[in-house]
Amino acid sequence: MRPEVRTFLADGPLPDWDADEEEIDRRVKQLEAIPTPVTRNEAQALAACFGPDDCYGVAWSLLHLIETSPGPVPAVAPPGPDADDWHHTLWNRWGNHELTDEDLTR
Repeated sequence: MRPEVRTFLADGPLPDWDADEEEIDRRVKQLEAIPTPVTRNEAQALAACFGPDDCYGVAWSLLHLIETSPGPVPAVAPPGPDADDWHHTLWNRWGNHELTDEDLTR
């Protein structure tokens, strides 16, 4: 995994709307530092970094970065009823609902 991705991952999920402007700006700069495309493994790790809301649009930037991966983000099952909107959005945008069990275990 590339260092820019590891740096972003080390700070965990995106903050919510209550975060201060400096924190949000720092996370935006971290995202912008990640060269595209991301690998499938990087995309899967980044998918765990969605926060509780859209973080003033930063979550959309994260989603678009994940979508630069060469294929669907590997998953073991569809998002459950407890999953956040971002995971449902990724699942639907990748079309994972049409993948076979074999595709999901690659």
